[in-house]
Amino acid sequence: MGIVGHKNAGKTTLTAALVTELTHRGLRVSTLKHTHHAVDLETPGTDTHRHRMAGAQQVVLATDRRLTLMEEAEAPGIAHLLTRLAPCDVVLAEGWKAGRHPRIEVWRPETGRTPLARTDPTIRAVAATGDPEVTQNVLDLNDVAAIADFVCST
Repeated sequence: MGIVGHKNAGKTTLTAALVTELTHRGLRVSTLKHTHHAVDLETPGTDTHRHRMAGAQQVVLATDRRLTLMEEAEAPGIAHLLTRLAPCDVVLAEGWKAGRHPRIEVWRPETGRTPLARTDPTIRAVAATGDPEVTQNVLDLNDVAAIADFVCST
């Protein structure tokens, strides 16, 4: 399920709350996060940074409790990213506004922006604090359990 919306609408807050709710229900949850910002997760000079700068297509950094995979890829889409995940019950994909994957829009009137769902009928629901005036299902943004129910039913 995608979680989309305008900047500062509360996408990350809702995504984190859904992860908490769904894992408390006993589900295995993974997340994907898209950003348009140029982000480098490594510090220049570290071993893994040196590996990547030398031309490695994939670099895995493993500790006793966690691993990170850094992979060079040209604008990887959700379909590709899903192949990289371990089996799970739910994937929440935050930040891909366009696409045909099921999506919930986070909308707050105080952002001053028109809901994306008004012009994108492929958005399945809008989690809102006000009336977004859309034809899709409208969910109370403050009722995470109801939004989780919607995610599980889709």
